Formats: sequence, structure tokens, C-alpha cells
Amino acid sequence: MKEFAELITQLDQSNKTKDKLEALHYFFEKAPARDKVWAIALFSHRRPKRQVSTRQLGDWCLELANIPRWLFDESYHSVGDLAETIALLLPPPTQKSDISLSDWIQALSDLKEKDDENKKSFIVNSWQQLDRQERFVFNKIITGGFRIGVSQNLIYQALASFLDRDKADIAYALMGNWDPTSISFEQLFDQSEQEKDRSKPYPFFLAHPLEKNPEELGPSEEWQIEWKWDGIRGQLIKREGEVFLWSRGEELVNDKFPELMNLGKNLPDGVVLDGEILAFKDGGPLPFNLLQTRIGRKNVSKKILSEAPVSFLVYDLIEYQNQDYRSKPLVKRRAYLEQLVANHSHPHLEISEPLSARNWEEFAEIREKSRSYFAEGLMLKKLDSPYEAGRKRGNWWKWKIEPLTIDGVMIYAQKGHGRRADLYSDYTFAVWDGDQLVPFAKAYSGLTDAEMREVDQFVKKNTRERFGPVRTVKAELVFEIAFEGIQDSPRHKSGIALRFPRILRWRKDKPKEEANSLEDLRDLLKLYGG
Repeated sequence: MKEFAELITQLDQSNKTKDKLEALHYFFEKAPARDKVWAIALFSHRRPKRQVSTRQLGDWCLELANIPRWLFDESYHSVGDLAETIALLLPPPTQKSDISLSDWIQALSDLKEKDDENKKSFIVNSWQQLDRQERFVFNKIITGGFRIGVSQNLIYQALASFLDRDKADIAYALMGNWDPTSISFEQLFDQSEQEKDRSKPYPFFLAHPLEKNPEELGPSEEWQIEWKWDGIRGQLIKREGEVFLWSRGEELVNDKFPELMNLGKNLPDGVVLDGEILAFKDGGPLPFNLLQTRIGRKNVSKKILSEAPVSFLVYDLIEYQNQDYRSKPLVKRRAYLEQLVANHSHPHLEISEPLSARNWEEFAEIREKSRSYFAEGLMLKKLDSPYEAGRKRGNWWKWKIEPLTIDGVMIYAQKGHGRRADLYSDYTFAVWDGDQLVPFAKAYSGLTDAEMREVDQFVKKNTRERFGPVRTVKAELVFEIAFEGIQDSPRHKSGIALRFPRILRWRKDKPKEEANSLEDLRDLLKLYGG
């Protein structure tokens, strides 16, 4: 545990990729094999199932620290992270421990069979053996993931360096449904072991945003150009008679889309398709908000299946006849894909058709019609490109349309988490409805660090009311809010919900009276809403 806690400290103290890679490489060199596996698991969001509630952790901390509830709540609101708050409030440890990370996690898992008194005894005794940073890590293992600026790509790089392997091989090894409680470090990266997992997906090939003139890419004839569909990226797998559907977030979503399981059974063995899960009916896509009704539900009712039908819109063939097709050029993969779809048609299987135009100028005109097709823009894919792993620059580009925007007034602020725990960085914005301001969106990204500090000072000087961690502030600052979609929402006071809202810029040039109105939002809803 000491080595892992030190790693977390080092990763959190630096923004430099080089420093983070060195810290990770050192940990992988020194840590026991089981701890390496669990470190990788925790960084890839495979934490053990929670056996203790956050309420219990808070109550036991109150008792051990001998402080009142109000002081704990104020501390939590100030720090912004429960695990860190508890680590800071607990009295100094009375013992020392050399228990490994993997043994601590096993002990936490064993709490499943314990009653509340035994759980309390274990947690309190554990706190008394760990120093502050170790307690923070211990608490985070129980409560949630680590927000320390460690991307999957960074983990791939560190492991590739440590094992002297290609990064793409590392990315593939860490995909899928591997279990850190039963797999060894050697098995995790053993090719023969990986081949035993019929469900294993491939690393997704991700496109870079196109921020230059597409004419700089060369003739448009060298590219396959199609809609950038607004759905859930997925891989549909059929191996040895079994079907698996993975989201890009590495979640197995078989139970959420039973009609796609039926589609998978219609495919031949040894096939992996890359595509988009879309709400789809009568030959065309439906708004994304319909697809959202399928997400997060444990049981999909017949009513939901009827109201939000889905299809798998395929655009690439990664594996065919049990052979890895990723190294083949796109134009060949596409030919096999078209043949496969023609021979195995299904009501819920669609193929993303390439668009046709004479030049980039005509493609730009097509791109402007994206929202009418419930698309986000265009995908540009080099015809001779292989299917690569991760976000690689050069062969695949996403040429998105400009976001919709609205000017809103900040009315509430809340402190952030992790590095932002001491700053008011999460904001609620409102538009005018007559002479009243009505909240319509929350956002926490888009400002520079300097701007965020400036807003933080404004909040502290202009707080009007306090509701737990939320501060009502003087309605004065105006921000331009960008978003990808808009829809009706009876759950929101404005009656409207935005998709992916974020701050585009701080409108210091605009007084609050010139912010947009609820009527302006409704006009956008009529034009672009689903």
C-alpha cells in the first residue's frame, strides 16, 4: 500500500507527462505482481464492489475524530472529496502496517460476509494503521475512482516501456472483461491467455478533431467520408456461438440491447464489427435523447423497446473468419463488410454509407446539413488506412459542425473535485424569462486556470446565500455556453435540457441584461430539437 500511495502522490503533484511516466515505471519495477494488477485495475475503473456505505464511513470518522456533524459537513464542502476529507480529519495513526495493496483489497472484499459491527471494527482498525496518504488511497478504493490526470493512454505508455512491448499490444491486453481477483500479471499480458477470452474486444480507433482546412488533407477522392453518427460507439462480437456487445467505455451492454443480441446470433462466427448503437426507425436515425432512455436501466421493458427501437449501424470490420483484419486497408475491410451485411441482413443491422461529392467544398455544404440527419458532422477516413489503436493523428478525422451557443448568466457556484477542490469551478447558468432568471444548464469546463481563479474570487466576494456546498451569487457574469443538442425536459425548470454543455468563453463585454432569453432557447429547440 505504501508504494501505491506514494505513486498516487507523485502522479497528483505533477502535470508533466514525463514525470508521471517515470513514477509509473518505478512503481511497476518495485511493486509485487499482485499489486501491479490491482493498480492497473484501479486506473481502468475496475475497483472492487463497495461493501461499506459512504454514510457509514462518515459516521465512523465522526466518532473516531470526536467532532460534530456540522464540522464534518463544512469540511467536506470545503475539500470537495469524501475520501480526502476523512483522511484529513482522522487523528494520527496508532500503529504501522506493511500490508500490500492487493491484501487490503482482499480484506475489503471479505467484508461482504460481515455484519455492520465487524465492518466498523475493520475500517476503524485499518485507519489506525495507515498514514494520511495511505488512508486517502484506502478510502478512495472504497468510495470511487482516482481523479489524478492519469489517462488510459498514459498507462499503456508506461506498461509498454516497462514490458518492452508495443503500446497497441498493451491496449489490446487491457481490453475486455478480465478479473483482477483471478488473473496474474503474467497472464494479463500473455497472448495465449488472451485468445481464450471469446468476449475480448479490440481497442477502438479514435479520430482527431479536424482543426484545419480539409483541402490540406489532399484530394477528397483519397478519403471515405460518412456521417459522424450521434449514438453509442460499440463493438459487436460473435465468437463460438456467443454474442457480446461492448461500449467504447468498456462496458458489456448485452442486457440493455436484446434486439442487437438477436442480430449478433444471425452473424457468422469469428466476426467483430465496429459501429454505432443508434435509436433507429423507418430507415433513419432518431434523436439521441431516445437512446438515453435505454441507458442505465437494469430492465428494458417492452414499452421502452417499442418507443426507443435501436439498430447497430456498422462502419468497420475488425475481425472476420476469426482473423484480425486491422492491418488491412480500409478499402479492403469495407469490401468484406459490404459482402457480410448483404449476406446476413437483419432488421436491426444497418451500414454507414459513404457520402458522395466532387470536392471538399461540396462536402462542406453537406456537413452543414448534419443536424437534420441527427449527425454531429462528418468522419474522414483515409482509404488506405489500417484500423489503429487509440487516438492516432493522420488517418481518421472528425469534422464536426460548430456547436450551438447561448449566453447565460451565472447564478450558482460550487467547488470542484480533485485539483479544483479549493476553487468554485462548477457553475449553474440562467437565461431571462421576462424579468426573472431561469436556470438552464450546468458546466465546469472551458475556462483557463487564470479565469477560474478570477471567477472564484468573484464568487467569494459576491455570495448571497448558502445551500450546503452551493453558493447563490450576484447575477452579473455572462458566459457563452456551447452545446451539441437540445431537447424538451420536464425535469428541468426551464423545460429544456442541453447535451454536453460547456463554457465557450467569458463574455466580459456583455452586461447581464443582454444575456439570452428562454424564448431564444425555445427557438433553438424548434430548429434543432429532437
